[in-house]
Amino acid sequence: MSKKIIALVLAVLVAAIGFVFVACNGNEEPSTSAPADSSDTSAAAADSDLEYVKSKGKLVVGITEFKPMDYKDKESGKWVGFDADLATAFAKELGVEVEFVEIVWDNKIIDLNGKNIDCVWNGMTLTDDVKAAMETSKAYCNNAQVVVLPADKVDSVKTVEDCKKLNFAVENGSAGKEMAEANGFKFTEVLTQADALSEVASGTSDAAIIDSLMAGAMVGEGTGFATIKTTDIKLNSEEYGVGFRKGSDLAAKLNDFFAKSLEDGSMEKLAETYGVQEALIK
Repeated sequence: MSKKIIALVLAVLVAAIGFVFVACNGNEEPSTSAPADSSDTSAAAADSDLEYVKSKGKLVVGITEFKPMDYKDKESGKWVGFDADLATAFAKELGVEVEFVEIVWDNKIIDLNGKNIDCVWNGMTLTDDVKAAMETSKAYCNNAQVVVLPADKVDSVKTVEDCKKLNFAVENGSAGKEMAEANGFKFTEVLTQADALSEVASGTSDAAIIDSLMAGAMVGEGTGFATIKTTDIKLNSEEYGVGFRKGSDLAAKLNDFFAKSLEDGSMEKLAETYGVQEALIK
């Protein structure tokens, strides 16, 4: 074998040995990743909505303009109402701040699961769909879906059958929409119940289906919709609850808060402030 060939073979062998040495050396370097058991607490917090809310220091509440439950005070610009004040008190009980975010009602579950909000607290009817999609609190208020009309038309609409000749305005994804569908009414969907009232006031729609508690606060003499009147037509009987992400431990925490607030009388006092004491479930 010539000297050139021998030199070539030796060079290849040296390179191969060097490669193996470097590879082995690389495998022996210590891992830079954290030990598997170094942070159980963060995983535990991820499974608890209560810990998640406490860690960020605020409870984000999804609402719409819905007097007397959630609405803006004209002087302070702050959100007030029976639900808003209860949410503020609950946040204080948790040791966090409260933040109110206006949502599109039809997107409430998307916003909840996407963590844009932590709960839906806005006179929400506990329908089967809501209870299937959310972890809900116990019911705290009774309600019904009612038909509202221009005051000069009320005497001509007495029954559900009479309603079938009307064009209704209803809120997207609401119990009012469900009642319109269930009764075979003609309807147009709008963003909020307040928008539904505006449709009636402007004559764009003949009537609206809204919550009876809202009707009591926003419709009739002395209100912003003085030309609209509530009929005696109640399309259902329902209950309000608060919705959290499915499996959330905040629902049980809120039930404890409700029980405590009923026992000490603060919830009933608040209900009287906003005129919903007759609807309060004790």
